[in-house]
Amino acid sequence: MSGPARGGPSRFRRPWWTGRRVLVLGAGVSGLAAIRALNGVGAHVLVADERTDDLAHVLAAAGLAEPSMVREIGMPDQLPDVDLVLATPGAPPSHPLLVAAGRAGLEVISEPELAWRLRDPDGAPWLVVTGTNGKTTTVGMLEALLLAGGLASIATGNIGLPLVDVVTGPQPYDVLAVELSSFQLHRAPTIAPHAAAVLNVAPDHLDWHGSMTAYAAAKKVVFDRSGIAVFNRDDEWSCRLADGHAHPIGFSLDPPAPGELGVADGVLLDCAYEERTELARVEDVPVTGRHNVANALAAAALARSVGIPASAVADGLRSYRPGPHRNTLISTVDGVDYVDDSKATNPHAARASLSAYADVVWIAGGLLKGAEIDDLVIAVRDRLRAVVLLGADRAVIGRALARHAPEVPVVEVSNGDDGAMVEVVREAAARARPGSTVLLAPAAASMDMFVNYVARADAFARAVGALPGRRAE
Repeated sequence: MSGPARGGPSRFRRPWWTGRRVLVLGAGVSGLAAIRALNGVGAHVLVADERTDDLAHVLAAAGLAEPSMVREIGMPDQLPDVDLVLATPGAPPSHPLLVAAGRAGLEVISEPELAWRLRDPDGAPWLVVTGTNGKTTTVGMLEALLLAGGLASIATGNIGLPLVDVVTGPQPYDVLAVELSSFQLHRAPTIAPHAAAVLNVAPDHLDWHGSMTAYAAAKKVVFDRSGIAVFNRDDEWSCRLADGHAHPIGFSLDPPAPGELGVADGVLLDCAYEERTELARVEDVPVTGRHNVANALAAAALARSVGIPASAVADGLRSYRPGPHRNTLISTVDGVDYVDDSKATNPHAARASLSAYADVVWIAGGLLKGAEIDDLVIAVRDRLRAVVLLGADRAVIGRALARHAPEVPVVEVSNGDDGAMVEVVREAAARARPGSTVLLAPAAASMDMFVNYVARADAFARAVGALPGRRAE
């Protein structure tokens, strides 16, 4: 197995942390994992969190009650005297404490960066996946391919167990399948994976990063120290970020050139690690849509970098089971499929989802976060039987439909509470026909009406379950 030398400056080793004062900003899942790990290596941890009323209980439940070296400080007005700051994804760069840390010259890191610094330098190499869309599916496929090839692995990072729990835990792994978001990479200056993939880059989280350039720069961090850069030849930004890398490997839905993976005559082919080797057939990919074939190619490119044989790729893909809320068939009622892709929280993801179906009643709307919707409407308008809109930015989508698809019937549901989904599904069912797909692919975030995209999906499933009609097995 080749790749970057593992290890790093000696100050990143565990003894460096003993007695250091570290501010952890945010005590969610990843924050608590970081606090436990820092406490375990002898650091003095100050925890800043808005939840001042119940934070002590949260810390105690996580096994961090006194006499540990963890102190809860609420959300101070001024930066305390610390050596390092660890910020969880919910804290944007504009947070006053982070601005103050920058002015003071203090390093700000993420929980995955902490995991990198605490890992065994001779331990499991990391295979990292990032991108605007498809990260979780690709990492799940990657884990399945690694397991099929006989390597002990786990999907971690922005999915499953926090990375710091994995690298400091008792379970040994051969390889880690790591999902990282732009938020995490923004604060990960030393992570050097064996191989990394950027699946795609489209406008998203611009309110957090400030610009498309800054968002793309956060994604590029994953290539800066990776041994192999797996890039999407069909995505302009992914190609741009891999430009100049010493060991690039492309993937595409077209037939592959030498040094690439691709598709020809329904077969996934590897022309990078071997000379035109068959890996699997398109029908071995267990999730719908061309974008998921691309995800499978990316997963295969990463798995092959650690020696997974070609024969294990098809086996791994067939064994993969996608997570919920990603093109999940909820039910078929009177010949109409009801599909949950609530995870499609931006236009790029919604376009990929809609492209998998030919006759769609589209359920869309929520918080667009400033994203443009016109290109999406233009790309999918020929697939739309009707559209049902809900949420805060439904009118923005409605205007785009009026401009670019005036012949498509549009219904706006103005009800602003989470019970609106019942009305939305009824309106969609009334406009569907046998053979249609009613698709929840909102192209927007959910927090205007729902706690998160999972709650939105649950409301959709309940509303579908309440529909009258004949149900298929």
